[in-house]
Amino acid sequence: MTELLLQQISNILSINIKQVTATAELLDEGATIPFISRYRKEITGSLNEMQVSDIAVELKRLTELVKRREYILKSISDNHKDKLTPELESSINNCWDLNKLEDLYLPFKPKRKTKASAAREKGLEPLAQFIMSQSSMDVISEAEKFINENVESAEDALSGARDIIAEQISEDAVARNSLRSLYKQSAVLTSKVVTKNKELGQKYQDYFDYTEELRKCPGHRLLAILRAEKEDILRIAVDVDKSMAENILKKQFIRKDVSNSSTDQISLAIEDAFKRLLTPSLENEFLKTYKEKADKEAILVFAENVRQLLLAAPLGQKRTMAIDPGFRTGCKLVCLDEQGSLLHYTTIFPHQSQNQLKDAEETVKKLIAQFKIDAIAVGNGTAGRETQSFIKNTTDDLFDIDVYMVNEAGASIYSASDAAREEFPDLDLTVRGAISIGRRLMDPLAELVKIDAKSIGVGQYQHDVDQHQLKDSLDQTVSSAVNLVGVNLNTSSQHLLQYVSGIGPKIAKAITNYRKDKGPFKSRDELLKVNGVGAKAFEQAAGFLRIPGAENPLDNSAVHPESYPVVIEMAKDLSHPVKDLISREEILKKIDIKKYVNEKTGLPTLQDIIDELKKPGLDPRGEASAFSFSKDINEIKDLKVDMRLPGIITNITKFGAFVDIGIKENGLLHISQISSTKFIKDPAEVLKLDQKVTVRVVSIDEERKRIQLSMKDF
Repeated sequence: MTELLLQQISNILSINIKQVTATAELLDEGATIPFISRYRKEITGSLNEMQVSDIAVELKRLTELVKRREYILKSISDNHKDKLTPELESSINNCWDLNKLEDLYLPFKPKRKTKASAAREKGLEPLAQFIMSQSSMDVISEAEKFINENVESAEDALSGARDIIAEQISEDAVARNSLRSLYKQSAVLTSKVVTKNKELGQKYQDYFDYTEELRKCPGHRLLAILRAEKEDILRIAVDVDKSMAENILKKQFIRKDVSNSSTDQISLAIEDAFKRLLTPSLENEFLKTYKEKADKEAILVFAENVRQLLLAAPLGQKRTMAIDPGFRTGCKLVCLDEQGSLLHYTTIFPHQSQNQLKDAEETVKKLIAQFKIDAIAVGNGTAGRETQSFIKNTTDDLFDIDVYMVNEAGASIYSASDAAREEFPDLDLTVRGAISIGRRLMDPLAELVKIDAKSIGVGQYQHDVDQHQLKDSLDQTVSSAVNLVGVNLNTSSQHLLQYVSGIGPKIAKAITNYRKDKGPFKSRDELLKVNGVGAKAFEQAAGFLRIPGAENPLDNSAVHPESYPVVIEMAKDLSHPVKDLISREEILKKIDIKKYVNEKTGLPTLQDIIDELKKPGLDPRGEASAFSFSKDINEIKDLKVDMRLPGIITNITKFGAFVDIGIKENGLLHISQISSTKFIKDPAEVLKLDQKVTVRVVSIDEERKRIQLSMKDF
């Protein structure tokens, strides 16, 4: 890592160079983002997880850019050594913009055969140079000198020379950058429907004849238009004013004091260069740039939604009945113990005949009593609403028991996964799905980590964005959520353990194997006995692992083992055992943390230790709460404008949020309809996934299955 690269990151992120350098060194040593942000605050100057992540992303991007610079310099040196001037070499070495770097390389880049290369093969390069000199001599006379067996006429010679000039103009870094500025300021995005596919693309009809300044086009809209183009519904273009663009080029390539036949030829070459070479190139570049920006925005929204789902409040260790609803095939019902282990499963048919309804009621009542059920989870898919009503009607008068609607997105994918087959090899897919629904209620995080985060279904355009970036972002999101909550070393699955800082799939499997062979871990130090866990892995992981009931109470806290000596010293100075410091605020108030500052442990870490000792292992996720939809609303035709309805936020985007109001179709709560008292820039400022809200119906489009909602005046 060069100092220049680190300084560049510092400039981009507006983070002190010392903090950037320290963080980069920790990342280079193999430290994880959660570990750095939690346990290395003294070194990084208390950078948060997002800042550390941003440094890691920029470090990767700029390292790749530096490698590209090195490749370009070598390529020019090997193939055009006489043209690698000190000025060009300096320009390349000091370039931190990939587009501008490629501009510098463009004239030297290996090419397929072009019109210009064909003209050069005909020996027309000198004629092009003559024209560019803008001499007052007659161009036609000069062109006639190049007529031969390959060049039929003076016009043929001039056409070839213009091809050479057009290519030179299109490859000129200054020219490209000037036009880039024009595109940035005034490029217009247009889309037109492909008539033959008009009926197929009704969902894109807003963009059938659409025009908008590219810089003002929201990311979600651009992704929708690009998807429609991919589906051959739309044709799109990015344009700037042709005369303005050509004038920019003329100012650069035509002398002010000259107007002759040469400048006429250059003007023709400029028109050709702009239309044939520069427009397609810059259109692709700007679409790519704005697509990348839209991708980043969409991925951030998706990742935040996933994070909120992962951090949804758990019900905790309660005996749970879970139901995967269905009409024709019935409802798969399972009973789980406090740890989520399967006790019983069956199928009930409450939605067909009256006799089957009565049988289903008796089965539910019997199982609740038999297995001492504390809560009931109902999947929110097909027949979910009807099944919830059936359960409530069955249990309300007899049992004091809460019924929860559970988001079942991705449950079917888990059911067919290797993880599910390994866990329940003898069970039907639908039974596995019901088990997953119940476990999601008990502990959403522990269950959702078993499936690919993309399958959770809380993003938009996840199939349209860069898949590598999406995977990296979601993996980091899952890791962040897992490490924020902490993981029980003795009960967590291999799937959950693998996301703990420093562990990964291989060590996670080794940990579960160790538990099978040796029994529960009695201390964090015992982790070092696991195959593959060295000092580095232990350092990264230990603070995020919990051992309830351990002999050392700090083993069930977020206090890192490296800080145990400090806590022991605090306890000794207070003449108390360490366990007396746990959750005893009156004792903790007596500690002057400044007294314990040393070379390794500073005030930020000491304050974190005190905060953790106050409430060790506190789950940041809160507690789950039950919810009911309006009993009178079952389908879109039951809705009326101005109805007030309870709902649940199911998805959050940059333009608003989608709300489940208890029917098949989710309603759209546009960003402009969230608040009547404040301007909302981002719905995520005030709304959370799975948040319970009250909404008002603004409009209903039954044909297009669209419902507009509002929270104003609530």
